[in-house]
Amino acid sequence: MPKSTPVQITEILDGGKTDQVVSIKGWIYRTRSSGNIVFTVIRDGTNIIQATVKRGNLKDDEFEDAKKALIESSVIVTGVVVEDKRAPGGYELRVESFHVIQFAEVFPITEDQSPEFLMDKRHLWIRSQKLNAVFKVRSTVVGAIHTFFRDNGYIEFDAPVLQPNQCEGGSTLFEVKYYDTKTFLSQSWQLYAEAAVFSLGKVYNMGPTFRAERSKTSRHLSEFWMAEMEAAWMELDELTQVAKDEIRFIIQQVLEKNPRELTVLGQDSEKLKKMANTPFPTITYDEAISLLNEKAGMNIQWGKDLRTLEENTLMQYFETPVVVTNYPLEIMAFYKPPDPLNPKTALCFDMIAPEGYGEIIGGSQRGLDIDYMKKRLQETGEKIENYQWYFDLRRYGSVPHSGYGVGVERVVAWICRLDTIKDAIAFPRTMNRYSP
Repeated sequence: MPKSTPVQITEILDGGKTDQVVSIKGWIYRTRSSGNIVFTVIRDGTNIIQATVKRGNLKDDEFEDAKKALIESSVIVTGVVVEDKRAPGGYELRVESFHVIQFAEVFPITEDQSPEFLMDKRHLWIRSQKLNAVFKVRSTVVGAIHTFFRDNGYIEFDAPVLQPNQCEGGSTLFEVKYYDTKTFLSQSWQLYAEAAVFSLGKVYNMGPTFRAERSKTSRHLSEFWMAEMEAAWMELDELTQVAKDEIRFIIQQVLEKNPRELTVLGQDSEKLKKMANTPFPTITYDEAISLLNEKAGMNIQWGKDLRTLEENTLMQYFETPVVVTNYPLEIMAFYKPPDPLNPKTALCFDMIAPEGYGEIIGGSQRGLDIDYMKKRLQETGEKIENYQWYFDLRRYGSVPHSGYGVGVERVVAWICRLDTIKDAIAFPRTMNRYSP
């Protein structure tokens, strides 16, 4: 076994190891042999590199091992780094030692297999270069969210996943047996965050979220991650500005840390760079309906929510995300208050991403009128007694406060130009899939 300290492949491709003897640990990504030469591509967690194995340059038994080792065999390879513009990444490893740790069986995934098959083999498919790139971008997105809020004075605050209350609609709750009673999986961290702001002022969280939506679209998951914030003394205008600043910061971080991944995924970095430096517009729901009806020739009745078709049509007129405010009050959740200047609408907003990726953020000011919220909850058949603790927040030192939630997978899908949100999370959970 090679004794030299292994390096990561990305260190080689950065040009710092040219003409040096190095070792790498990884897996065979591609391989083919021709007589006395084996051409193999090795991958590790950072990148891929071509390795050329010639008989006579290493022990005969190691050469034979290199010939018979199949895709995904795990290996430790030592050789001289040579610059070669024909090779992936512009460098090649000329092998002097080829040690197989485990000879893999025939890999079940080949080209042009169905999405369902790839989902069945998700535990293996996450090794693909595409998903490797997606998960690195996702890691940057998550890290950027933490950095953004911490740098702006927000405190990370955790809330229970098991909750007795609905936040976004009782029809999408996942019921859980809880000893001798029942409770539900979290739809949102929000209600508990509203309690926290009266202590901490500004809070944020990153956590799993569950919605039992009977949807099979490319934009919905039953389990996803939400990055949420809540702040005391904050009203709608300031809230939407925070949301815009956060998304621009996320884009900037991805551009800085993931240029290779964006290339692998076919994303236009220049387009993202322009977006990160362009103010995002804000329009009202009324303005959105007028644009759709008058410019796009649609016939949207006031009071209807914007569905996927409407959102996609609207975004044909914008190159950056757009904030849409003041949706009709009657279609909003119980905690969203009426706008005093336009009482038929709520003090709320969505941020819609371009290119068909839809809503990526939803938020609002929070209601302060206990009687109004009770009325809305009763209309949906909710038990008012489950919300007495929530109403206490209005009874003791109530102040204006606001918050929003970012759908992490939706942001990742948009930045990575994914065809489906299912590829923005390692093991997607949907209406028809809960394994592997």
